[in-house]
Amino acid sequence: MKKILLTLLIFSIANVLFSQEQEEDQQTCYQKYAAVFEKRGAYDIADGVYNDVIISFRKGSMAECYYGKVEVKNQKINIYEMYLKFEDDTYEKVTRKFRYPEQAIDITNGMSRTMITADDELITILFVKKIKPKKKSYSKAPDPNFDF
Repeated sequence: MKKILLTLLIFSIANVLFSQEQEEDQQTCYQKYAAVFEKRGAYDIADGVYNDVIISFRKGSMAECYYGKVEVKNQKINIYEMYLKFEDDTYEKVTRKFRYPEQAIDITNGMSRTMITADDELITILFVKKIKPKKKSYSKAPDPNFDF
């Protein structure tokens, strides 16, 4: 009886640990980036052309993240000047029909407001070069180890 209980205990602990690892691995690229932006914050985005952004395309539970280039005008994303980057460093314009094309796409904390296409695809621009550096952490002292 003790062996059965011990086996069940070991199996349940292993199951819990394995399921936690799977949940972390199942995060999409967008969720991982968003967590970093939320934790660290980002500097303000000035007007100009940025060729070092991440463009996230999400639909349902799936997400894909690509390097891209966007134009920021009046601190808003110009949806007509968004490009995806090819491996040979050339660009292709993002041509999507947006559900709300007249809506201003603000940038908050280094991330654009999510844009919705007519096909219910969600697009977010991430300014990863503007993420604030990791905050310093205090140096912990070791536990005392005195011989009495």
